[in-house]
Amino acid sequence: MTSAERTSQPDDYDVLYNEFRWSVPTELNIAEVCCARWATDPARIAIYHEDESGETSTLTYAALHEQANRLANVLRALGVKKGDRVAIVLPQRPETAIVHMACYRLGAIAMPLSILFGPEALEYRLQNSEAGVAIVDQAGHQNLQEIRASCPALQHVVAIDCEAVDAFDWHNELARAGTDFDPVRTLATDPAVLIYTSGTTGAPKGALIPQSAIIGNLTGFVASQNWFPQDGDVFWSPADWAWTGGLWDVLLPTLYFGKSIVGYRGRFSPDTAFYLLEKYGVTNTFLFPTALKMMMKACPAPREKYALRLRAIMSAGEAVGDTVFNWCQSALGVTPNEMFGQTEMNYIVGNSAQRWPAKPGSMGRPYPGHRVAVIDDEGKPVKVGETGEVALNRTDIHGDPDPIFFIEYWKNPEATRGKYSGDWCRTGDLASVDEDGYLWYQGRADDMFKAAGYRIGPSEIENCLVKHPAVANVAVVPKPDPERGNIVKAFVVLTPDIERSKEADEKLIAELQTHVRGKLAPYEYPKEIEFIAELPMTTTGKVQRRVLRLKEQERSASGQ
Repeated sequence: MTSAERTSQPDDYDVLYNEFRWSVPTELNIAEVCCARWATDPARIAIYHEDESGETSTLTYAALHEQANRLANVLRALGVKKGDRVAIVLPQRPETAIVHMACYRLGAIAMPLSILFGPEALEYRLQNSEAGVAIVDQAGHQNLQEIRASCPALQHVVAIDCEAVDAFDWHNELARAGTDFDPVRTLATDPAVLIYTSGTTGAPKGALIPQSAIIGNLTGFVASQNWFPQDGDVFWSPADWAWTGGLWDVLLPTLYFGKSIVGYRGRFSPDTAFYLLEKYGVTNTFLFPTALKMMMKACPAPREKYALRLRAIMSAGEAVGDTVFNWCQSALGVTPNEMFGQTEMNYIVGNSAQRWPAKPGSMGRPYPGHRVAVIDDEGKPVKVGETGEVALNRTDIHGDPDPIFFIEYWKNPEATRGKYSGDWCRTGDLASVDEDGYLWYQGRADDMFKAAGYRIGPSEIENCLVKHPAVANVAVVPKPDPERGNIVKAFVVLTPDIERSKEADEKLIAELQTHVRGKLAPYEYPKEIEFIAELPMTTTGKVQRRVLRLKEQERSASGQ
């Protein structure tokens, strides 16, 4: 998109941002606003579900409400009360939403845990949270069984569709439970969810999220989804409902507006993504840049093969880059809206291409209701074009409290205090801001490095490399070097059709280096390139550069 084309787009940003005011009731409960108020319409579909075998089901809001009441009665009989933690070790399936609604109606704290967690990851979180009940299906059952004895606070397990030792059967318990439940009254400031950060720097920390976060997420959600909801909107995303991206950016806001969401239980693939988009008439989605790259490489011209209804794409976790950005526009007919946030304060910066111009590669502008700045080490805003840390103020531009904030890190007051510089909550992510107020991502603070005296961020180099047709994905990290301090190294995942041999690899490496040299600064080209089968990823779809960085440090220390 040229600057002239961007100029011709509408720009309602200043009015939207300056005139927005928060309206958060004193009493608020996520189950009420995301389920109970829609349950009077017996035909309204909450969830379409499908698994890898092709088995499908639907869950109405009325059934979601009834099943949540039944489960709330079951949990209450097991001793769960307001403030208690309930572990949810489930994939995308209707029961996941049922458990969440039951927890909120009880005033309990829902603690979603990914089915991809191994025994050690589960053990740490269950021990740290002292969760009294866990709900699991076959996907996480074995790992939970391995560590159950070392989690003394875990009194009860409720099992769905699996043979679990010393566990209550979901179907039997809900069948016996009553459908009436008198919900616990909760304040907007009361805790609702405990989500553990991915732990890329140190031990995972449990971020305690209040009921009010459902309101705090809405401005970003509505804007990034091109003014959701509209008639006929259907949402789907592969983002795990156990994480902030899947829970707060997908499941809960879709239910808040009484719309339908598609839940798919199975592995992500480009073919599956296009199949689901077409079959369910998906209009809105959240796709990680990694997923979009895979889809772009697998099917360059999807509208020639699939009948798609997409009208909005939100992307987050990594920079989309102009290659994927342009493909979304040309091949899908949708300008992707990049978004930035984190577990502690989500959905704070982003784009809304239909209401203000998108700049390819930019994180966007602060969403209405969120006062965001790029600050230095002393907590002061940096100048235009300078790099600093993205931070969010406790109050909006009108002085009203921002409802998106986490309450605290669970049992970690020191980490909670360390998150703030005065009223600014630090994200640990670096960016610069331009003269129009757009933020430009520079990477995690611990992803930046110096090579031969130059400060380097990986995103720009990665974006340049992925433009090459042979590159499916890439991660850039520093490799220790005695003369330069570090050199730039790229770990590259090749597209499947690339022929491999020693001679071919050497030729391709030289080609990729020339490709970068011709587009970026001389010091940014990767002096070393290693082909790798897959990049290490977090369960939220982010590249774990730290793993590769440590790998290079270990190699250097051993003289390799």
